Amino acid sequence: MSDLKLAVFDVDGTLVDSQAHIMAAMSLAFSNLGLDVPTREAVLGLVGLSLHVMMPRLAPQADKDVHGALVEGYKDAFVQLRTESTVGDTMPLFPMALETLAELQAQPDLLLGVATGKSRRGLDKVLESHGLTKTFVTEHVADHHPSKPHPSMLQACLSDTGVAAERAVMIGDTAYDMEMAKAAGLYAVGVSWGYHDRDQLAQADVIIDKFQDLPAVLKGFWG
Repeated sequence: MSDLKLAVFDVDGTLVDSQAHIMAAMSLAFSNLGLDVPTREAVLGLVGLSLHVMMPRLAPQADKDVHGALVEGYKDAFVQLRTESTVGDTMPLFPMALETLAELQAQPDLLLGVATGKSRRGLDKVLESHGLTKTFVTEHVADHHPSKPHPSMLQACLSDTGVAAERAVMIGDTAYDMEMAKAAGLYAVGVSWGYHDRDQLAQADVIIDKFQDLPAVLKGFWG
């Protein structure tokens, strides 16, 4: 194993505030099928899960075909909304995210990665919009893995980089991120500005309230 360290980030609710875009796309997907639009709390509570896992929970009364239609409708609506406005406008980075990522990227023994419930296409749009296409050395998305909290994405990040699990950390805003980290043997850092509250982040080793607190937390893990 390498002596390098690895910090893996969730995207929605951790790096970018995408709730307005998510809610607008969800509203279109449900209303286009004549279904009641789920509440903001219900939707944001499930952000981080893959769509094929999320939709049956949001529409438990619907059948499998409707769930599939909701998944495709959400994807189509997301793309439609993205063409009507820039991703940077509808999915802004959280305060100090860019500066903190740059600080971490400058550390020669620290690699950065992404593990997200987004699609490959969706992640690419976010990274391109915010000038982050060269920031992460390993990126894993919902297209090719089981939904969080399955550890598959983090296991792939470790495999890509050769970093040992005990020298890696997952940074995220949901219980699914914390559960995934623990399942893969990583440290878990919860962020308080995302879509799950502090009680739901109980499995985190540390919870931070400001992005700029992250470098010191990581130093505390590894010295």
